[in-house]
Formats: sequence, structure tokens, C-alpha cells
Amino acid sequence: MSADSATANPATAPASTTAALNADAPAKKGRSTRAGKKKAANTGAAPDTLAAAIRTMSTVANTDSQLLNRELSWLAFNERVLSEARDKRNPPLERLKYAAICGSNLDEFFMVRVAGVHRQIAAGVQTPGPDGLSPRETLDIVRDRTHTMLREIEKAARKTLRDLAAEGVRLVRVPELGKRARAQLREHYLSEIQPVLTPLVVDPSHPFPYLSNLSLNLAVLLDSGEGEDPDFARVKIPVGVLPRIVPIGDALLLLEDVIAAHIGELFKGRNVLAAHVFRVTRNTDYEFEEEEAEDLLATIEDGLRRRRFGSAVRLEMMRETPAEIITFLQERLRLDHKDIFMLEGPLGTADLMFLPVKRPDLAFPDFIPAVPDLDGDEEGGMFDTIRRGDVVLHHPYDSFSNVLNFLEEASRDPQVLAIKQTLYRTGDDPRLLGALRTAAENGKQVVALIELKARFDEQRNISWARKLERAGAHVVYGMAGLKTHAKVTMIVRREEGGLRRYVHVGTGNYNPKTARLYTDLSLLSADPNLGADIAELFNHLTGYAEAEYTHLLVAPDTARSGFEMLLDREAEHARAGHEAWARIKVNQLTDPGMIEALYRAAGAGVRIELILRGVCCLRPGLPGLSETIRVRSLLGRYLEHARIYAFGNAGQPEVYFGSADWMSRNLDRRVEVIAPVLDDTHRDQFLRILNTEWADTRGSWELQGDGQYEKLRGDFSAQQSFADSRHPG
Repeated sequence: MSADSATANPATAPASTTAALNADAPAKKGRSTRAGKKKAANTGAAPDTLAAAIRTMSTVANTDSQLLNRELSWLAFNERVLSEARDKRNPPLERLKYAAICGSNLDEFFMVRVAGVHRQIAAGVQTPGPDGLSPRETLDIVRDRTHTMLREIEKAARKTLRDLAAEGVRLVRVPELGKRARAQLREHYLSEIQPVLTPLVVDPSHPFPYLSNLSLNLAVLLDSGEGEDPDFARVKIPVGVLPRIVPIGDALLLLEDVIAAHIGELFKGRNVLAAHVFRVTRNTDYEFEEEEAEDLLATIEDGLRRRRFGSAVRLEMMRETPAEIITFLQERLRLDHKDIFMLEGPLGTADLMFLPVKRPDLAFPDFIPAVPDLDGDEEGGMFDTIRRGDVVLHHPYDSFSNVLNFLEEASRDPQVLAIKQTLYRTGDDPRLLGALRTAAENGKQVVALIELKARFDEQRNISWARKLERAGAHVVYGMAGLKTHAKVTMIVRREEGGLRRYVHVGTGNYNPKTARLYTDLSLLSADPNLGADIAELFNHLTGYAEAEYTHLLVAPDTARSGFEMLLDREAEHARAGHEAWARIKVNQLTDPGMIEALYRAAGAGVRIELILRGVCCLRPGLPGLSETIRVRSLLGRYLEHARIYAFGNAGQPEVYFGSADWMSRNLDRRVEVIAPVLDDTHRDQFLRILNTEWADTRGSWELQGDGQYEKLRGDFSAQQSFADSRHPG
């Protein structure tokens, strides 16, 4: 059900894959639109035509290496996102969001990846990695490129803010306000802002204050009298307590600018010499000691407290900041001068994600997801529909509400005996938590495997765990040493003839908010073999029972070997002269073992196409190694998040989907579930999705052997094609 009707020109697929990829899918001329806009014909540019002028930085660290550097590949990904912030085909509020996303991405990159490189250097690691760079060499290159990238993010944000100003959305500085607006602003500052502020002077009785991660602060210099060095004071900008954007009349101002303009009100009787904004990024890559923990929840709560005090890894400051402030902060934070970023502002561009303006004409048009009718008859409801045949949902084009309806119906159905679910990132939507609590309160067996170690979602997941425990659910925190990243649900229902299992397998989290922003896939099934495998999985996760799977590939047990077997089988087909191809869509490809398996298959002549949104450490197109491998990255309005693994199998394609990227952490240190697509119609649907995405020219980039990504020319958007198919005409 819900098969994507959108297809793309089959000429874009390798000759060996065209027939399989277009099964049941008559080709259509590519037409690209923005939802709600007048349709515009494709430019006609060949999908393989590259716009050589639009290239990212190279990700090659060593020309002799067969692997690309992971950190440089990530920076190239963020460059591609930044390109969307510059693309005038995107409305200005959306361009500002892309710039904000780039800033947010870079924050996490420093908090985790750069912090990890610092830790390697501190541990004395000098050996070059597989890409040929030592940690010190990696850090030096990353520092240089991130300095450039931050300036480019700022530049893109400022350019977009100028475009918005031309449309009447003005982010201004305080001196730009008229006399009446200045008076209104002062009144607002005194009544709504200053009562929240705390000035902290640093002296022998007032030690240097703790600066929380990613917080905005004002560094203030105060005249301390003739011949004395000025006093240093810090004022934390209370973003989160107060909105970062302050509306005054028809103008918008940054909270830090408002506070700086009125700083004399906070230090009455003192002569303020200077007040400048700065921002600190800290190491948040904290390792939880699970093996020694008697109480995992308490251990993680303690770890979260410790993580707040991670060492500083970056200091961002305004370009006009006086040297004495720079030196003072550098010494207190124990930073190398290369870790200081002097910028024009605004700092913390991530906060510009959502300006408090309602201008739909300056944003993407609203898209209303399709809601396939799965209600079935009055007695059986959704279960009746699923029992008649598997259901595939392609989010966000198909609403995530059907997944929530599935859980809510199960929580109320007197014939449902048990609900078991894995939860990784859940968000704050009350429907999911409400369904599980209702089920537990109704006497059903509810098992919630909540991953407490989901980075930056730990506190929310702890809160969920406690609420579900109070409702009577069995709450399990996963397996020691592993993160449970799988997205699966099993419902056991009493029916005529015995008990039946109903399952949901997904590529995305049980999070209704991200389900509107990410592209993901869901399978609802009553297949007894698939249900038996999911039951084996839950018994393994909750009781450590040995598991044997008939259909599933499960990390860390069988996923790696299963993927390698599928690639090696394609190599055997190629050597035998049969049709041999693989098309893989994952978010990241960094695992050396999987890259080696891809190289082996390519060496045998297998045609391989990889759709990788983010990091890729494989080098395509190298003579004698990867000549038959092509790599593309697809960006767009929605974050590409689904994982699909398709193999030609000598003309009998096999397709899998699931939660695992091809990274060592996913294959070796996480619980992941990869399920086969057993129904022929759904298999064709998955192949059409891959074919359409490979044909995208609107948001696609192709990785070259020299490590640079080149932008494809054209206006065919796979995402828009899928959206249009849900509301034809």
C-alpha cells in the first residue's frame, strides 16, 4: 500500500540496474515544483552534468590513501548544507534556517568530533589513521577549515538577513531604532530583561565563573580607578529563559545587543569601558562506565552532571573585542590561540532557526502529508488492514499519524495482550507516551526498551522511563556496552485461531516532530516469520536469550556478515557474467570493513551506486579499485534519513531497509534491525524510491575521486516528486 508513484528517467540508472529499478514504473519526464507553487518544467540538463564551479573542499588527506578523512568529509557535508543557504531558489526564511543548521551542526562537530581529536592528542596518539593523518595533523586542518566555514556561515546569514529586510523583516542594531522605539526598548529591558540578569565581577572574592556549553555571554570591562587594571565582569545572556530575538514595533533585535546597549543600567556607578559578546563550546563526548555500573540510570544522571564541566574546545568572540578580554578568556579557558574564532556576528547562528515572524510568503509552502486509510472494519480496525497485507509508509509524504494510531488502537483494544517497543529519540509528543501508559493501566504487558545513552536526549529519556515505570510498564535500559538504535514495535493480539503478532519496523525514531522533517520508511506487518524474528529480538534484549533470526539482519550479531555476504554474492554474479549491482542509501559510510567489501565487489565488476547524505570515507572512481562505484549526496527541504540496501542478485533483486548506517559504531556497538522487503509490490516501491533519488538534480552532489563533491545541474527534485505524488493535480 501507499506505493510511491513518482519515478525518474531510467537512463540515469546503470544499464544493468535499469530494468529492475523500473519494474512496474513507467518512466516520466522529470518535472520539479515546490509544493503549492506553479509547476516548472525540468531544465532538460542531463542528470550527470556537473556544475564544476560549485565544489566543496577536498576530503583527501593523503593522495596515496584509499580512504577519505572522516572529519574533512563531515566538513564537506556541512559545506553542502551551506550551499542551500546561498541558493536563491530557496525562500529567504528557509535560507536562514539552512545557515542556522550549519551553525548547529558545527557546534555538535566541535562538542563531539573535535573534542575526540583533542582527547587522542592528550593521550599521546601520534600514529596516522587509515586516511594517512595523525590526530595533530587532523586538528590543524580542521581548525583552518572551520575558521573559514564559520565566516562563510556568518556571511550567508547576513546576506539572507539583508534579503529579509528588503521584505520588511528587519533584524536591526539598537542604534538603528528611532527615538520612540528606543524608549519602548528601554522600558522593555528594565521590566522584562534586567531582573533576570546577574552581573558577576571576577576578583579574589569572586572566582572566574563557570561558563556553560554554548552559552552566550557578555565580557564587560569596568574602570577600576586611576592606574589600576580594569575589572572583568561576566553577564550571561539568558537565552532559553528569554527569547533570543526581541521584537520592538516592526523591528527585531538580538537579546545580547539589547543587554549590551543598556549595560550601564546593570553596573550603576561604574564606568563601563567595553562590553562584547563571546561564546564557549565544551567537550560533551562523555563516556559512561556501563560495565562497572550497578544502577545504569543513576550512572548516566551522574555522567550528565559531569559532562557539563567538559573542557573548552572553542571560543567565539566578536571581531572588535579588545585584546585584554581575549587574553583573559584564553588563559582562563586554557585554549590555544587557534581555538579562538574572531567573528563579525551574530554568534550562535543556530538561534536564528525560527524568527518570530509569520510570513508564509517567505518560507516553503505548507505540505500536508497523505493519510492512507488503514481503519479496516469496525471490529478489527487497523489490525484487519495489516493482516490482509503489509503496509509501507514513506514519511513525511505519508503521515506518521498512522504509526501513532497503530499504538493507540493497540492500547485500547481488549484483544491486545502485550506491546513491546524500542525507544531511542522520542521527543515530547504526548500521544506516544500516552498510548503506552494507557496500555499499562489497562492491564496489558507493556515493555519499553528505552535507550538512556541517546546523546543529548539522555535527560528526556530518563524522564520517559520514570513516567512509564509509574504507569506499570516494564522498562528496560538496553544492553550493557551497546546502544539500542533499532526502531521496532511488536503487538501481541488474541484472535480466532490463536495469538498473532503485529510489528512495526522503521528507519526513523518514534518522534512525530522529526517525522515531519526527516524522510523515513515504516513497515506495518502481520507476517508470522517477521513477527517471530522480532519476538526473538525482544527476548534477547530483555532476557539475554540466544536469538536465531530467519529474516532479520541484526547488529552486532549478523548485520555485518549479512551485508558482506550480499556484496560478495553480487561479486560472484559479476564474475559469472550475470547482472550484478548494488544501490545503498545510508546516512554515513565510514566503516573500513564495509568499504573493503565494496571495493572487492567493485573489483569484480559490480556496479555500485551509493546515496550518502553525510560522511563518506570511500574514494570512488579510482582505477583498479573503485571504478564502478559512484557516490552521491542528496539534500533538500527534508533531512534524508531512510536506509535502503538493494542488491541485483542476477535479475532477482533483494531489498532491505532498517536503522543501520555503515559505520563501525552501528555494526559493532549498537543494536540495529534490518528487515527484508518481502512483498513484490513493496520491493518495487523501494526500488522506485532509490531510482527517483538517484535521478535528483536539484539537491544532489557527486563525490569525485579527488575527494571533492560537485553539484549536479538541474531542477528535478526527488523530494518534490514524492510530495506531488501524494496530491496529484
